[in-house]
Amino acid sequence: MSNFTRPKRISLKNHPTYSENWVQDIIADDPSILGLGDLVLRDRERIQPRAGRLDLLLQDPDTYKRYEVELQLGSTDETHIIRSIEYWDIERKRYPQYEHCAVLVAEDITSRFHNVVSLFNGSIPIIAIQMQAYQVGDLTTLVFTKVLDELERGLVDEDEDAESAPTDRAYWENEKGTPKTLALVDQLFGWVREIDPEVELKYNKFYIGLSKGGRAWNFVAFRPKKNFVTFEPKLLRTDEVDQKLDNAGMDTLEYSTRWKNYRIRLTEKDLKANGDLIKELIVMAKESREG
Repeated sequence: MSNFTRPKRISLKNHPTYSENWVQDIIADDPSILGLGDLVLRDRERIQPRAGRLDLLLQDPDTYKRYEVELQLGSTDETHIIRSIEYWDIERKRYPQYEHCAVLVAEDITSRFHNVVSLFNGSIPIIAIQMQAYQVGDLTTLVFTKVLDELERGLVDEDEDAESAPTDRAYWENEKGTPKTLALVDQLFGWVREIDPEVELKYNKFYIGLSKGGRAWNFVAFRPKKNFVTFEPKLLRTDEVDQKLDNAGMDTLEYSTRWKNYRIRLTEKDLKANGDLIKELIVMAKESREG
Protein backbone atom coordinates (compact mmCIF):
# COMPACT_ATOMS: atom_id res chain seq x y z
CA MET A 1 0.00 0.00 0.00
CA SER A 2 1.92 2.98 -1.32
CA ASN A 3 -0.23 5.54 0.53
CA PHE A 4 0.44 4.05 3.98
CA THR A 5 3.37 4.59 6.32
CA ARG A 6 3.80 3.37 9.85
CA PRO A 7 4.49 6.08 12.47
CA LYS A 8 7.79 5.72 14.32
CA ARG A 9 7.77 6.33 18.08
CA ILE A 10 10.58 8.65 19.16
CA SER A 11 11.84 9.76 22.57
CA LEU A 12 11.79 13.51 23.08
CA LYS A 13 14.04 13.29 26.13
CA ASN A 14 16.83 11.72 24.09
CA HIS A 15 16.22 13.64 20.88
CA PRO A 16 18.96 16.04 19.72
CA THR A 17 16.49 18.59 18.32
CA TYR A 18 13.21 18.53 20.21
CA SER A 19 13.06 19.93 23.72
CA GLU A 20 10.61 20.84 26.46
CA ASN A 21 10.45 24.39 25.06
CA TRP A 22 9.39 22.92 21.72
CA VAL A 23 6.56 21.04 23.43
CA GLN A 24 5.59 24.22 25.30
CA ASP A 25 5.38 26.09 21.99
CA ILE A 26 3.11 23.41 20.52
CA ILE A 27 0.71 23.44 23.46
CA ALA A 28 0.78 27.23 23.87
CA ASP A 29 -0.16 27.64 20.21
CA ASP A 30 -3.12 25.24 20.53
CA PRO A 31 -3.98 24.20 24.13
CA SER A 32 -6.87 22.05 22.89
CA ILE A 33 -4.29 19.50 21.78
CA LEU A 34 -4.19 18.25 25.40
CA GLY A 35 -7.79 17.06 25.15
CA LEU A 36 -9.02 19.17 28.07
CA GLY A 37 -11.34 21.35 26.01
CA ASP A 38 -10.97 24.69 24.25
CA LEU A 39 -8.61 26.23 26.76
CA VAL A 40 -6.71 29.49 26.37
CA LEU A 41 -3.15 30.29 27.38
CA ARG A 42 -2.90 32.58 30.40
CA ASP A 43 0.84 32.40 30.99
CA ARG A 44 3.96 30.31 30.46
CA GLU A 45 7.11 29.98 32.53
CA ARG A 46 5.12 31.68 35.28
CA ILE A 47 7.37 32.57 38.20
CA GLN A 48 6.35 30.94 41.47
CA PRO A 49 7.58 32.50 44.73
CA ARG A 50 10.53 30.38 45.95
CA ALA A 51 9.32 27.48 43.82
CA GLY A 52 10.63 27.82 40.27
CA ARG A 53 8.46 28.35 37.20
CA LEU A 54 5.12 26.92 36.16
CA ASP A 55 5.41 25.63 32.60
CA LEU A 56 1.92 26.59 31.41
CA LEU A 57 -1.16 28.18 32.93
CA LEU A 58 -4.30 27.44 30.91
CA GLN A 59 -7.87 28.57 31.50
CA ASP A 60 -11.34 27.56 30.38
CA PRO A 61 -12.94 30.73 28.93
CA ASP A 62 -16.45 29.59 29.91
CA THR A 63 -16.02 28.32 33.47
CA TYR A 64 -12.80 30.27 34.22
CA LYS A 65 -11.29 27.09 35.63
CA ARG A 66 -7.50 27.17 35.58
CA TYR A 67 -5.10 24.33 34.79
CA GLU A 68 -1.54 24.39 36.14
CA VAL A 69 0.43 22.32 33.63
CA GLU A 70 3.81 20.78 34.39
CA LEU A 71 5.70 19.15 31.49
CA GLN A 72 8.26 16.38 31.74
CA LEU A 73 10.23 14.65 29.02
CA GLY A 74 10.82 11.00 29.82
CA SER A 75 9.28 9.13 32.74
CA THR A 76 7.52 10.70 35.71
CA ASP A 77 9.52 11.15 38.88
CA GLU A 78 8.91 12.36 42.42
CA THR A 79 10.22 15.86 41.71
CA HIS A 80 7.73 16.62 38.96
CA ILE A 81 4.79 15.14 40.86
CA ILE A 82 5.58 17.28 43.90
CA ARG A 83 6.20 20.31 41.71
CA SER A 84 2.84 19.88 39.97
CA ILE A 85 1.02 19.82 43.28
CA GLU A 86 3.07 22.70 44.69
CA TYR A 87 2.32 24.96 41.71
CA TRP A 88 -1.37 24.08 41.90
CA ASP A 89 -1.40 24.92 45.60
CA ILE A 90 0.36 28.26 45.09
CA GLU A 91 -1.97 29.34 42.30
CA ARG A 92 -5.17 28.36 44.08
CA LYS A 93 -4.10 30.33 47.15
CA ARG A 94 -3.17 33.38 45.07
CA TYR A 95 -6.39 33.27 43.05
CA PRO A 96 -9.05 31.55 45.20
CA GLN A 97 -11.88 32.98 43.08
CA TYR A 98 -11.05 30.38 40.40
CA GLU A 99 -11.28 26.61 40.40
CA HIS A 100 -7.85 25.02 39.84
CA CYS A 101 -6.56 21.66 38.63
CA ALA A 102 -2.98 20.32 38.47
CA VAL A 103 -1.97 18.69 35.18
CA LEU A 104 1.12 16.51 34.81
CA VAL A 105 2.20 15.78 31.22
CA ALA A 106 4.98 13.23 30.68
CA GLU A 107 6.19 10.88 27.98
CA ASP A 108 5.88 7.90 30.26
CA ILE A 109 3.62 7.83 33.29
CA THR A 110 4.75 4.64 34.95
CA SER A 111 2.43 2.35 36.85
CA ARG A 112 4.26 3.13 40.08
CA PHE A 113 3.71 6.86 39.83
CA HIS A 114 0.24 6.37 38.43
CA ASN A 115 -0.56 4.72 41.74
CA VAL A 116 1.07 7.56 43.69
CA VAL A 117 -0.90 10.21 41.81
CA SER A 118 -4.07 8.17 42.29
CA LEU A 119 -3.61 8.50 46.04
CA PHE A 120 -3.61 12.29 45.76
CA ASN A 121 -6.61 12.32 43.48
CA GLY A 122 -9.01 11.82 46.35
CA SER A 123 -8.18 15.23 47.80
CA ILE A 124 -6.23 17.08 45.10
CA PRO A 125 -7.68 17.69 41.63
CA ILE A 126 -4.99 16.31 39.34
CA ILE A 127 -4.88 15.01 35.78
CA ALA A 128 -2.10 12.87 34.30
CA ILE A 129 -1.55 12.95 30.53
CA GLN A 130 0.84 10.70 28.63
CA MET A 131 2.55 12.40 25.71
CA GLN A 132 3.83 10.29 22.83
CA ALA A 133 5.90 11.63 19.94
CA TYR A 134 5.82 10.00 16.52
CA GLN A 135 7.70 10.61 13.32
CA VAL A 136 5.56 10.26 10.21
CA GLY A 137 7.72 10.66 7.13
CA ASP A 138 9.47 14.01 7.49
CA LEU A 139 6.98 15.28 10.08
CA THR A 140 6.70 14.87 13.84
CA THR A 141 3.42 14.70 15.72
CA LEU A 142 2.40 14.52 19.36
CA VAL A 143 -0.39 12.37 20.77
CA PHE A 144 -1.77 13.20 24.22
CA THR A 145 -3.69 10.53 26.15
CA LYS A 146 -5.36 11.19 29.49
CA VAL A 147 -4.40 8.27 31.74
CA LEU A 148 -5.69 9.70 35.02
CA ASP A 149 -8.68 12.01 35.12
CA GLU A 150 -9.66 14.49 37.77
CA LEU A 151 -11.92 12.93 40.35
CA GLU A 152 -15.38 14.42 39.89
CA ARG A 153 -16.88 14.63 43.33
CA GLY A 154 -20.60 14.20 43.58
CA LEU A 155 -22.32 17.41 44.58
CA VAL A 156 -23.93 17.57 47.97
CA ASP A 157 -27.31 18.31 46.47
CA GLU A 158 -26.98 15.22 44.28
CA ASP A 159 -25.78 12.76 46.89
CA GLU A 160 -28.47 13.48 49.46
CA ASP A 161 -26.02 12.42 52.14
CA ALA A 162 -26.05 13.08 55.86
CA GLU A 163 -25.11 16.73 55.47
CA SER A 164 -28.07 17.37 53.20
CA ALA A 165 -30.52 15.25 55.16
CA PRO A 166 -34.16 15.80 54.27
CA THR A 167 -36.07 18.32 56.34
CA ASP A 168 -39.57 19.74 55.90
CA ARG A 169 -41.29 22.95 54.90
CA ALA A 170 -41.63 24.13 58.49
CA TYR A 171 -37.84 24.06 58.92
CA TRP A 172 -37.38 26.56 56.11
CA GLU A 173 -40.41 28.63 57.01
CA ASN A 174 -39.56 29.05 60.69
CA GLU A 175 -35.79 28.56 61.09
CA LYS A 176 -34.03 29.57 57.86
CA GLY A 177 -36.53 31.78 56.08
CA THR A 178 -39.95 33.26 56.69
CA PRO A 179 -43.45 32.57 55.36
CA LYS A 180 -42.93 35.52 53.01
CA THR A 181 -39.67 34.28 51.48
CA LEU A 182 -41.02 30.74 51.26
CA ALA A 183 -43.93 32.18 49.29
CA LEU A 184 -41.34 33.53 46.83
CA VAL A 185 -39.96 30.00 46.49
CA ASP A 186 -43.49 28.78 45.74
CA GLN A 187 -43.80 31.36 42.98
CA LEU A 188 -40.43 30.41 41.50
CA PHE A 189 -41.35 26.74 41.71
CA GLY A 190 -44.58 27.49 39.86
CA TRP A 191 -42.49 28.81 36.98
CA VAL A 192 -40.33 25.68 37.14
CA ARG A 193 -43.41 23.46 36.83
CA GLU A 194 -44.52 25.38 33.75
CA ILE A 195 -41.58 23.81 31.90
CA ASP A 196 -41.44 20.51 33.80
CA PRO A 197 -44.78 19.58 35.44
CA GLU A 198 -43.42 16.35 36.93
CA VAL A 199 -40.92 17.92 39.35
CA GLU A 200 -41.53 18.30 43.06
CA LEU A 201 -39.94 20.46 45.74
CA LYS A 202 -37.53 18.59 47.99
CA TYR A 203 -36.64 20.19 51.31
CA ASN A 204 -33.05 19.50 52.37
CA LYS A 205 -31.00 20.85 55.23
CA PHE A 206 -28.98 23.43 53.28
CA TYR A 207 -31.18 24.13 50.25
CA ILE A 208 -34.56 23.46 48.68
CA GLY A 209 -34.07 21.41 45.55
CA LEU A 210 -36.08 19.49 43.01
CA SER A 211 -36.91 15.84 42.58
CA LYS A 212 -38.43 13.92 39.72
CA GLY A 213 -39.57 10.33 39.91
CA GLY A 214 -38.15 10.08 43.40
CA ARG A 215 -34.64 11.19 42.37
CA ALA A 216 -32.80 14.50 42.68
CA TRP A 217 -33.22 16.71 39.60
CA ASN A 218 -31.60 19.94 40.71
CA PHE A 219 -31.23 22.15 37.67
CA VAL A 220 -32.26 24.97 40.01
CA ALA A 221 -32.20 25.28 43.80
CA PHE A 222 -33.48 27.79 46.34
CA ARG A 223 -32.24 29.02 49.71
CA PRO A 224 -34.82 31.19 51.50
CA LYS A 225 -33.38 33.74 53.93
CA LYS A 226 -35.13 36.20 56.22
CA ASN A 227 -35.43 38.97 53.62
CA PHE A 228 -34.70 37.35 50.27
CA VAL A 229 -34.27 34.07 48.38
CA THR A 230 -31.02 32.89 46.84
CA PHE A 231 -31.92 31.50 43.43
CA GLU A 232 -29.37 29.07 41.96
CA PRO A 233 -29.79 28.07 38.29
CA LYS A 234 -27.18 25.52 37.24
CA LEU A 235 -25.67 26.56 33.91
CA LEU A 236 -22.34 27.59 32.43
CA ARG A 237 -21.33 31.18 32.89
CA THR A 238 -21.39 33.27 29.71
CA ASP A 239 -20.94 36.95 28.89
CA GLU A 240 -24.47 36.95 27.46
CA VAL A 241 -26.06 35.81 30.74
CA ASP A 242 -23.86 38.18 32.75
CA GLN A 243 -24.95 41.07 30.56
CA LYS A 244 -28.64 40.20 30.90
CA LEU A 245 -28.34 40.09 34.67
CA ASP A 246 -26.49 43.41 34.73
CA ASN A 247 -28.99 45.09 32.43
CA ALA A 248 -31.86 43.90 34.63
CA GLY A 249 -30.14 45.15 37.77
CA MET A 250 -30.21 41.67 39.28
CA ASP A 251 -28.15 41.17 42.43
CA THR A 252 -25.77 38.36 41.45
CA LEU A 253 -23.96 37.19 44.57
CA GLU A 254 -21.45 35.08 42.65
CA TYR A 255 -20.90 32.44 40.02
CA SER A 256 -19.62 29.21 41.56
CA THR A 257 -17.15 27.47 39.26
CA ARG A 258 -17.14 24.48 41.59
CA TRP A 259 -20.91 23.92 41.42
CA LYS A 260 -21.39 25.59 38.02
CA ASN A 261 -24.31 27.75 39.05
CA TYR A 262 -25.26 31.37 39.47
CA ARG A 263 -26.31 32.58 42.91
CA ILE A 264 -28.80 35.41 42.58
CA ARG A 265 -30.47 37.33 45.39
CA LEU A 266 -34.20 37.75 44.72
CA THR A 267 -36.91 39.74 46.45
CA GLU A 268 -40.59 40.14 45.68
CA LYS A 269 -39.71 43.25 43.69
CA ASP A 270 -37.28 41.26 41.51
CA LEU A 271 -39.90 38.62 40.70
CA LYS A 272 -42.32 41.30 39.58
CA ALA A 273 -39.78 43.27 37.55
CA ASN A 274 -37.75 40.44 36.03
CA GLY A 275 -40.07 37.46 35.83
CA ASP A 276 -39.40 36.86 32.15
CA LEU A 277 -35.63 36.79 32.66
CA ILE A 278 -35.94 34.44 35.64
CA LYS A 279 -38.11 32.09 33.60
CA GLU A 280 -35.52 32.23 30.81
CA LEU A 281 -32.78 31.24 33.27
CA ILE A 282 -34.91 28.31 34.47
CA VAL A 283 -35.34 27.08 30.90
CA MET A 284 -31.61 27.47 30.19
CA ALA A 285 -30.70 25.58 33.36
CA LYS A 286 -33.01 22.69 32.48
CA GLU A 287 -31.63 22.51 28.93
CA SER A 288 -28.08 22.67 30.27
CA ARG A 289 -28.77 19.80 32.66
CA GLU A 290 -30.40 17.68 29.98
CA GLY A 291 -27.54 18.39 27.57
